[in-house]
Amino acid sequence: MLAAGATTALGVGLFLAGGLGLAPWPAAPTGTSAAQVTAGEGPAAPPDPLAADITGVQAHLRQSPHDAVALATLGLDYVQQAKATADPTYYPKAEGVLQRSLQQDTGANFTAMGGMAALEAGRHHFAQALTWAQRAIKANPYNASLYGTLADAYTQLGRYDDAADAVQHMVDLRPGSPSLSRASYVAELRGDIPTARADMQRALNDAAGPSDRAFAFYYLGELAFNSGDPATELAQAQAGLRTAPTSTALLQAKGHAEAALGRTGPAIADLTRAVQRVPQPEYVLQLGELYQSLGRTKDADQQYQVFRAEQRLFTANGVALDSDAALFEADHGDPARALTIARQGLKTRPFMDTHDALAWALHAAGQDRQALAESDLALAQGTRNALFHYHRAMIQRSLGNTGPARDDLSTALAINPHFSPLLAPKARAALAAATGQA
Repeated sequence: MLAAGATTALGVGLFLAGGLGLAPWPAAPTGTSAAQVTAGEGPAAPPDPLAADITGVQAHLRQSPHDAVALATLGLDYVQQAKATADPTYYPKAEGVLQRSLQQDTGANFTAMGGMAALEAGRHHFAQALTWAQRAIKANPYNASLYGTLADAYTQLGRYDDAADAVQHMVDLRPGSPSLSRASYVAELRGDIPTARADMQRALNDAAGPSDRAFAFYYLGELAFNSGDPATELAQAQAGLRTAPTSTALLQAKGHAEAALGRTGPAIADLTRAVQRVPQPEYVLQLGELYQSLGRTKDADQQYQVFRAEQRLFTANGVALDSDAALFEADHGDPARALTIARQGLKTRPFMDTHDALAWALHAAGQDRQALAESDLALAQGTRNALFHYHRAMIQRSLGNTGPARDDLSTALAINPHFSPLLAPKARAALAAATGQA
């Protein structure tokens, strides 16, 4: 269930936070189209800044097709656009221009190498992302953004201490929103929520512009929600929307918080608008599960069909499926397929989310002893994650371990009583039954 936490979203999303800092190519100014920049005209109706940047770099490359820096910049832009639009067809485009850049400049082309690291991260090929990040840092050991890509790859590969060291190096080189956001994530994964919140607040205070501020507001809200405080998530989303009124992520966060607070109508409206703007799989699944929790099965099934179609599109464009797809199949689809996806996902992304997904898939397949071992690995860092504890509780219950199951249910609901519109009620019912048996 994606609604339970932000570990996946933030971990992969950080590849893109400040990622364009790798590229010296100037973006088209907000409020001015690329064509107007080329023609020297004044501002008009503001287009999407990233789309304008892509248009501008493409125009430059038509005149200078061998410009390695421009090619690398376009590749980074394509990776960013894939994330922003949930359209993985940008990934093959990114790979094409990044490889062309590397062919044009076979030396210390750290921009293209960093772009390849971001690309492979976006496709969930984290071992390859690590290799490219290491190559880029060898070419330019003083670029802070490159240590961010290095840290992100280490994190998703389950090398948490190495990731923390890389983040510290990034902070030392350039303390600011991208590095402080990653420091926040390191603390969150260790279960140190006060430090995570403080670092993300510093990231907000140091934000260079509306997009960085929106990013920080969003994850301050996620930290609040994951600690059982949807009212603060709502306040953070509303504050962020005042800074960045067109932010789809903040609109989704607003709907997410409203659902937890029982404001069903506004929640459906906001989540629907978010999905219509950018059909991120996370948003689609949140809306579907909200519908299902309300008994609106037909509406839920429509969202689940969209989710399945998106997973096929991701696969077709080279994205490796892992925890999200495995959990979806375990909860809403084919348990055998969930197990296949989770086992394969663990090979490419041995992160705590993937251990949890494999645990849940094993549980769905009736292999609870193996499931418990994977669940223990998911929680080994001390992460405070209600979904992980709920999964562990159900596994313990299936094994007949009533006391440990009761403890994990209590922990899940203490961390976040709103962690899932479908599973939180089941957790409360199971805890009541377990307490009655005691």
